[in-house]
Amino acid sequence: MGGYIVKRLLAGLLTLFVLITVTFFLMHAIPGGPFSPAEERKIPRAVLERIEDKYGLNDPLHVQYVNYLKNLAQGDLGISFKQMDVSVNELIEQGFPVSAKVGMIAILAALIVGIPLGITSATKRGRWPDWISMIIATVGISVPNFVLSVLMLFFFAVWLKLLPTFGLTTWQHYVLPVAALSFTPIAYIARLMRSSMLEVMRQDYIRTARAKGVHELKVVYKHALKNAIIPIITYLGPLVAVLLTGSFVVERIYSIPGIGRDFVTSISDRDYSVILGMTIFFGAFIIICNLIVDILYAVIDRRVKMDK
Repeated sequence: MGGYIVKRLLAGLLTLFVLITVTFFLMHAIPGGPFSPAEERKIPRAVLERIEDKYGLNDPLHVQYVNYLKNLAQGDLGISFKQMDVSVNELIEQGFPVSAKVGMIAILAALIVGIPLGITSATKRGRWPDWISMIIATVGISVPNFVLSVLMLFFFAVWLKLLPTFGLTTWQHYVLPVAALSFTPIAYIARLMRSSMLEVMRQDYIRTARAKGVHELKVVYKHALKNAIIPIITYLGPLVAVLLTGSFVVERIYSIPGIGRDFVTSISDRDYSVILGMTIFFGAFIIICNLIVDILYAVIDRRVKMDK
């Protein structure tokens, strides 16, 4: 297993290097720059050149790229062009705990609701619990995240006035963003769990357990669930990475001071260092989460070999 992990880490580093390179050059290929609005305000060109010299934007592009890689090797993601004297490292340190807290609650909610929903749908196939579960799953997959967020905001906060609209001061503030983040994962987990459970329940060892008189709940939750849950673990890799690093739309709508909000703001501001730093952070997080998922395969299912 040690060799497999080393290979995956090397592949992850290569992937991250390609991500950094592509993002860096595409970002600079877009017309305009971090200080383009200053040009629109007719600020003297000499002043703009001094600002660009300060941030190294007047250097040739390949020089900027090499300098960025040198700083990155030392763990320095750069300084924000728009937020004076604030580093990208500080933005991540401030925003990630907030996004991670909301995301972790959303992941737990998705698992707690989605897995039983899928099991119920599979064990009650063709009956009304199955229909209700699949209707919920279909709606969750079909309705975009931003539409659901706005609808819940209007219904529960504006119309009924039951929940607050922004911030994370009390537990009530978590209800709407967590519901918006977890609804689509609940739908995917329910559908995956249903199809996987239906396949597992047709296996010979399940029939044998039933023939021996094992209680149906024990058959489902002890014998079938262990193998049926493997596709859910596959889905959890990218899901954990996305939710823990913040949902851009949800954080924007509910004014959550997380890392996703900073990323959206940096794109509209053309804040090169923040865009690149956040992209590197997201990419590294996804690579790590996928590696952990692969290792969990071997722990849950001994048939999976990790030596290749």
